[in-house]
Formats: sequence, structure tokens, C-alpha cells
Amino acid sequence: MSKLYFIGAGPGDPELITLKGRKLLDEADLIIYAGSLVNPDILSGVKAEIHNSASLTLDDTISLMTHAVQDGKLVVRLHTGDTSFYSAISEQIERLRALGIGYEVVPGVSSAMAGAAVLGQELTIPEISQTVIFTRIEGRTPVPDSEKLSSLAQHRATMVIFLSVGMVEKVKNELLAGYPADTPVAIVEKASWPQQKIVRGVLKDLVELVKNADITKTALIYVGDSLKASVSSLGKESKLYNKDFKHGYRK
Repeated sequence: MSKLYFIGAGPGDPELITLKGRKLLDEADLIIYAGSLVNPDILSGVKAEIHNSASLTLDDTISLMTHAVQDGKLVVRLHTGDTSFYSAISEQIERLRALGIGYEVVPGVSSAMAGAAVLGQELTIPEISQTVIFTRIEGRTPVPDSEKLSSLAQHRATMVIFLSVGMVEKVKNELLAGYPADTPVAIVEKASWPQQKIVRGVLKDLVELVKNADITKTALIYVGDSLKASVSSLGKESKLYNKDFKHGYRK
């Protein structure tokens, strides 16, 4: 029996899939892709039978996968971004393990990384922030009490907030429990897509920034003082390339 491949499609730009992911797509017999989020251009030219999972249940998806793998077909489950973030692969893997079906995960480029790239932004800046928190606000999917935005905000680390722009007022109020009102924010809608949109400002204006830009979904919210680095010179340099810093590769 062949195994199934979970592949991160990247954030939207078809060229931001990995070489391994691209090769498997081209060789696949069956591709089940997250149609509400994956750029369909990435499937251009593939020979595989294609199913859009947007209207499928978990049972439907597992059934398609199982029959194809049992028939010896090369099956790809194509998710957006990187499979490590909010991809819902874990529940699929549990079902596959119970059925004795092998699988391999091929990571992709997260939208969080693509967003940082289009901002021209390193998320960790010496002496300002050395921690990045990836999270989401509580909606229909609950989060543990210890991971509520108001709790995480106490760290004042760089934060990247997924799946939350539709509840932006709640996001702002919870962030203000820890971050100062003038903390820089950036909102990136559909990072790396042709219709990409970028908005910058400060936390106290977050709601207005989002509403004035008519951003309602498929956007990331970046928060933290590290965001200053992509708009002005902070004079914070790492030790790695400092002429007085010695290490094993430079005496």
C-alpha cells in the first residue's frame, strides 16, 4: 500500500511551494486541496484527479484518501501555508493511523512568514523582542484560558494573530491588557497574493485601520515593538556579525 502526502501549499504565490511539494503535485494521481484558501493556480497543469475539500466533511475526505491509497494511487492532501499552523492535519492523521495508512508531511511556507517578508520585517530584533507568539483569538474554536490574548499580551513579545481579523474589536481590547496603546501593528491581507493588502498603524487605532481598509478575513495581525525595525533605524545589531564577537568560524 502506498502512503499519503500532506503538503503545505505556501501562502498563495504558486512559486512559494517547496520543490518537494511541487514534484509530488506533478506526480500525484489524486489531489484533495483546501479550496477556500489554496490558490488554484498552483494546480495548473497537474495530471491528477482533483477534489476541492471546501464542501467535504472529514469523513468524506478520509474516504477519498483511503480508497485511492488502497488502489495504489499517489495521494496528496494539499493544505494552505505551512501544515504546522491551523491546518487541521492532526485529526486526519489520527484517522489514517487507525486505518493503518502511512503518511508523510511536507512543510510549506507559512502565511506568517510571507507576511513578515512583504513587510520587510525580521520578527526578532536584538534587545527588543526575541520571542514570537503565533496565536488566534477565541471564536467558535475555543482556546485554553492560559492562552487568551489578554494573558499572552503580558509578555509584550512579537505576536502574529491568525484567524481573528473578523473580531478585531475584541482583539484590540485583549491586546491592550498588556501592550501600550502606541505599540506598532501591521495587518496583512492575503500575503503574497496579487490582491495583497498591507496596513500599518498603532494598536489604539487597530479597529479603524481594519475597517477603513475593508479587511474582513484572510488576514494576519502583527503586533509588537519589533515592527518599528521595518520603518526606521533602531540601531540594534546582533552579535553574530559584530567585528569584536568571536566564535568558531571567525577568530
